[in-house]
Amino acid sequence: MIGAMGERVVAACDGASKGNPGPAGWAWVIADDTETPVRWQAGALGRATNNVAELTALERLLAATDPAVPLEVRMDSQYAMKAVTTWLPGWKRNGWRTAAGKPVANQELVVRIDELLRERSVEFRYVPAHQVDGDRLNDFADRAASQAATVQEDAGSELGSPEPPPAPDAPPAGAGKRRSGKPAAARPRGGSSPRTLKAKFPGRCRCGRSYAAGEPIAKNDSGWGHPECRTADGAGQAS
Repeated sequence: MIGAMGERVVAACDGASKGNPGPAGWAWVIADDTETPVRWQAGALGRATNNVAELTALERLLAATDPAVPLEVRMDSQYAMKAVTTWLPGWKRNGWRTAAGKPVANQELVVRIDELLRERSVEFRYVPAHQVDGDRLNDFADRAASQAATVQEDAGSELGSPEPPPAPDAPPAGAGKRRSGKPAAARPRGGSSPRTLKAKFPGRCRCGRSYAAGEPIAKNDSGWGHPECRTADGAGQAS
């Protein structure tokens, strides 16, 4: 179990699903005092949804860290974060049912995370995904989860694995300015358009419409879909 490198542990976790549902993977990464990734782990999930992958990543991170040490968790999934910080108390009071009376999705994972969160100090921090000047820990976890989903193999620092490769839609090396010429660091987080790439395979967007191989797609918190449909995951989830 991983302990402190200082007064607290700073980490990020992420999940990925190629098709949602489709081949899925999870990953977490822990940084040193300079926020440089130093320890990480990723795993394959077979066929699963993006939400399952996101929750699994958080569960594995919590299980791998010392509960006596304060932990900061950075995530780009609003669904996973809200599930354990906002909706969970109400779900428990309602007998693990939503406000609409429906069974809570992914209940087993949520219950396990609830157990791991007891009597420990955990600060959750939302970070937008796929930003040129985005959070480097989130980017690392995203790449590791994506690779695990694609190749369906476990990886990590303890296994001697190399750093996960760049995402296929990553900006070219040296990209540090917007089209306006202003430094990327001056751009408000979450205010840019989503980066797109051409779909290798046909799929279905969260809006319900399909997309064909070769069409532009962008990643959102539920997986991949039309760039214009990139919204916060779980926006319609009842609390």
